Amino acid sequence: MQDHDADHLAAAGVDMDSPNAARMYDYYLGGSANFAVDRDAAERFLEKVPTGRKWAYANRAFLGRAVRFMVEQGIDQFLDLGSGIPTVGNVHEIAHSVAPDARVAYVDHESVAVAHAQALLDGVPHVTITQADIREPETVLKAPGVAELLDFSRPVGVLAVAILHFVPDSDDPVGVMRRYREACVPGSYLALSHLSSVTFTDDQLSAGHEIYNRTSTPGTLRSREQIAELLTGYELVEPGLVLLPEWRPEVPVDPAEAAQTNSYAAVGVLER
Repeated sequence: MQDHDADHLAAAGVDMDSPNAARMYDYYLGGSANFAVDRDAAERFLEKVPTGRKWAYANRAFLGRAVRFMVEQGIDQFLDLGSGIPTVGNVHEIAHSVAPDARVAYVDHESVAVAHAQALLDGVPHVTITQADIREPETVLKAPGVAELLDFSRPVGVLAVAILHFVPDSDDPVGVMRRYREACVPGSYLALSHLSSVTFTDDQLSAGHEIYNRTSTPGTLRSREQIAELLTGYELVEPGLVLLPEWRPEVPVDPAEAAQTNSYAAVGVLER
């Protein structure tokens, strides 16, 4: 990260002394929006879970496939919950490549993600970034960057990609997603991916929790059945809730390698 970028983030109140899950994810993807403390934490995680980077790339690829699929179904506006640090292959880049007038409302609680997005999105039409907590749907939906950009009387593509495992059970993630669903009209879509313990060993789980508990967003892994509850109210499109790389892959996927991503994904539609 460039010194002037660091100065900008420091001025925005970004904590650069503790590892940050969003910046670690950026590092897994080969981005530059991270600090030494993030790289150190990420490398310690990769020592224990060498497939961590494979998960990050698989998750980013799923996001691309899901957005393109929604655009093909006529969706031209997106609400990206927990959008993270903008990097190559973000939602607006994917959507605008096939639908130049598509509208994208990014939402993230982390000041580091918002600061980066503000710099990246300056001058980009039909795109906003809102700093808000996705666990407060009413606040998110009323925010100017969301309410003034998206028309909820028409179908919206809601994206909850690799974010809900940062929402603990005590914050009722099922109820949170229900409120977003209730704000959408029939024909709207939801794309979701979520970490799960598929091939993790006990040692890997322990190490992962130890590392991420030092960030501001410790994680909660959920079973496939628990993840399915987050999709309540949606009719899942084929192939349903599957291992992350197995959702409409562009090339054949090895089931064993798919399992190593330790994540499930699905896209659902609100029936008309």
